[in-house]
Amino acid sequence: MPVELVFSILLICLFTLGSVSHSVSGEMETGCMDWRTHDTVVCCNKCFPGNRLVNTCGPDPKTLCVPCKDGTYTTNPKADACLWCTQCVGGAQVLKKACTQTKDTECDCKKGFRCGDVECSFCVEECGKGQEPNQARSCSNCTHGNFNDQIHAKCRPWTKKCPNLGEEIVFSGNSVSDIQCHPAIPKPEVITLPTKGSDSKDDRVVVLALTTFCVLFIILVICFLLIIKHNLTTSKRPAVIEKTLVEPTPPTDDPRTLIDVSFHQPQQEQGSSSESLHSQDSETKLLSV
Repeated sequence: MPVELVFSILLICLFTLGSVSHSVSGEMETGCMDWRTHDTVVCCNKCFPGNRLVNTCGPDPKTLCVPCKDGTYTTNPKADACLWCTQCVGGAQVLKKACTQTKDTECDCKKGFRCGDVECSFCVEECGKGQEPNQARSCSNCTHGNFNDQIHAKCRPWTKKCPNLGEEIVFSGNSVSDIQCHPAIPKPEVITLPTKGSDSKDDRVVVLALTTFCVLFIILVICFLLIIKHNLTTSKRPAVIEKTLVEPTPPTDDPRTLIDVSFHQPQQEQGSSSESLHSQDSETKLLSV
């Protein structure tokens, strides 16, 4: 058996025993966790957690990697340098878990604040229901028509209508709640009896106006007819009188005509006795002729 092979097997056994002993004792393991043999040396592929690579190859795998110093850490098994632990600073940040050689510091935020990113590198104000976070790392109230029913979430618009048929909106929504729907209650049929409402009042006004117009029209027609009748009567009366007074009796020598005229003349009011006798003498003379 070659000497090199025997030497390699011996190194592997020693390293394995050392690793087991460290695991049992609870101490952090140091050195190279995974390596490959090359001639009389070993080359490290991966360091134990919390160790950084010092030399890639060497005779002893335990000397190829060394643990990170206090205040530093590494999560890369092939890193040749450790990183500085994060410090939880600022008024809102608090320490959650201290830094170790294998893990960075874990920070948290005070009550009323929450981490602004996954690493919790900064804190923002925690928004309650009815609010939403803004770019200024504070909170803004939901505007009208929007709501938020969760802690530190974006506002969402109200639902426009009920999702199911036969439902009606019983609550229109506010800043912390969406609309609420319930099955619609069938409304009883209502029989409306005729009442003295605005329609009947309007009808009465129309009827009254038409009646008034008709009465006025009839009165105007009657007045017009009476005026016409009066004018006709007034215009006819003077013509008859004038004809009776003015029209002369044609002269005639016929005794019958004279007798007829004398009998049809209007009687005069009786005057003195001498006038009456004179009239009788005149009539006697006419008859004798």
